[in-house]
Amino acid sequence: MSGANSPDVLAAYDSIRSDKEEQNWLLLSYGATGNKLQLTATGTGGLSELTAQLDDSQVQYAYVRVEYANDAESKRVKFAFVVWIGENAKVMRKARASIEAGDVKKVLSHYSVELTANDKGDLDEQEVVKRLRKAGGADYNGGRG
Repeated sequence: MSGANSPDVLAAYDSIRSDKEEQNWLLLSYGATGNKLQLTATGTGGLSELTAQLDDSQVQYAYVRVEYANDAESKRVKFAFVVWIGENAKVMRKARASIEAGDVKKVLSHYSVELTANDKGDLDEQEVVKRLRKAGGADYNGGRG
């Protein structure tokens, strides 16, 4: 496999899925040589912190926990899988991204939406929450996003 199933990746994934842990995102990147993915960053600052870590010269994969309020009394937790295809990434790496993403999704398997992005603006938190609400079934926000 691509390295996505290494013990440190699995531990980070379990931490993000846990309601008892603060960690809410992880980032996988390729090493300087070869095709092996490695855990390059984790954090507690949500989607905005994750987005700041994305590298325009890389293809990267991320997993993020997103919490949002449906109304004054309820809060939802959803997960997103992110495929980042940096504009300056190598051509062959870009071409293989969709195939390699399949291997990563076998490990980071529980998510509500998959987001493919090549511009950090594609990962605007409000837009991501809108997509998560739509994917989540009941939208108690009356379709207002």
